[in-house]
Amino acid sequence: MGLSRRELLAGAAAAAGHLRASTAKPERPNVVMFMTDDHGAWATGAYGCDGIYTPHIDRLAATGARFTRAFACTPVCSPSRMTYMTGALPSRHHVQDWLIPEDSFGSASRRWLEGFRTFPEVLAANGYSLGMCGKWHMGDDGKAQAGFSYWATVPGGGGPYTDAEFVHNGVRRKMAGFKTDVQTDFALDFLDRFHRQPFFLFVPFYAPHTPYNFQPEVDRKHYAESRFSCFPDLPPHPWQNKGLARMHGTREAKLAYSALVSGVDRNVGRVLEKLEKLGVRQNTLVIFTADQGWNAGHHGVWGKGNGTVPFNMYEQSIQVPLIWNHSGRIRGGETPGPMVSSYDFFPSLLDYLGMKAPPDARRIGRSYAPFLRGAKPSWRNRLFFEYAYVRALRTETLKYIERTEGYPSELYDLESDPGETRNVLGDGAYARALVDLRSELRDFFEKAGAPPLDDWRTTTTQKLPAESRRGKTENREASRD
Repeated sequence: MGLSRRELLAGAAAAAGHLRASTAKPERPNVVMFMTDDHGAWATGAYGCDGIYTPHIDRLAATGARFTRAFACTPVCSPSRMTYMTGALPSRHHVQDWLIPEDSFGSASRRWLEGFRTFPEVLAANGYSLGMCGKWHMGDDGKAQAGFSYWATVPGGGGPYTDAEFVHNGVRRKMAGFKTDVQTDFALDFLDRFHRQPFFLFVPFYAPHTPYNFQPEVDRKHYAESRFSCFPDLPPHPWQNKGLARMHGTREAKLAYSALVSGVDRNVGRVLEKLEKLGVRQNTLVIFTADQGWNAGHHGVWGKGNGTVPFNMYEQSIQVPLIWNHSGRIRGGETPGPMVSSYDFFPSLLDYLGMKAPPDARRIGRSYAPFLRGAKPSWRNRLFFEYAYVRALRTETLKYIERTEGYPSELYDLESDPGETRNVLGDGAYARALVDLRSELRDFFEKAGAPPLDDWRTTTTQKLPAESRRGKTENREASRD
């Protein structure tokens, strides 16, 4: 049967439309970046903990790429976030510990990111609208910065989980309710306002950070009968930070931590649902990660890097969840193999989006975006860490931790001792490897422009928590960060 003139014209129009679609420049993807606080990779279902209820995060992992060896450069909040933003080590961005209130907000606060071209600024320069809803804690917290046009935060990065006072686009507002829900309300408001143009939405959750003063029953109910199998019950570590010791091994601390993670997950679901309703989910890259990890009984510690004195670099303190999900662009169920760091995030995101930043010798990271495209480039698995008087190097099988100020150094064989229970620094079988690791660690920091470890104090002018009046009780809960 022949085609009518109308059918021929319709077919020609459809073909022309297909040609235009195939030759048109692809629309720039939106980006939603979730970041949790004090959240080890172990504390999600996607990373093997079936005792913590995280269905939305698990679905992101199942339908996206889940990195199984992702790490934060620093196991504490402010310097870790600075590294994500700048791609630089703490000794180069000059924040070596969490920012105490006077360095974080108020008239005496500094913008610690000044002098850096952050990745949000690059996105803004490329036409993205930027929203920040949650914890900043990188200085001058109450004021929008780094290219953001929408801003909602609780200055200082801490405080209770109910009835918090937010600064919303310059206006202080006491917001009734659960803080995780409130910050997500702001995130949904941003999406309503800006979804018709390319956007970057940063949602840095305060949870599951202490204090454990409140969790909604909708999140606690998942754990009424829980045995908390993902929380080791080990004797307290001799270095345990005294401010956190009272939580060690208690059912209520385990329940509170788990419920706060589930509260994050529930709100991740709210954002994903909003993206679907607005019709932009297909063209939105969703990233889920954390600023650093957390020990919840692991190694006999409750806390992160400053959960012990001296500070630690245990796997649970530095290993973080890292999930990239982009429908039609990133294959579901992928588990990219490289060891990656928070200092790799800056170049990876810009590479994925097809953007470039002005060169800066202080950035040290590599782009892992090719792995997200299905490629398998050459990648040397070496990661470097820094936290005040501690530096570390992790290879595939060994971790060397070097401290100054009279504190002991450590060496762990992660192949034979993944739980990091035996310090083999004095074992003659590792003598040759130790020489090489020490040399590699020092060469790396020298080439990165950092001073020798003994001179680490010259790298920051912040008021260090452990030396401030607020820090003399071992940082209280180690962590108003």
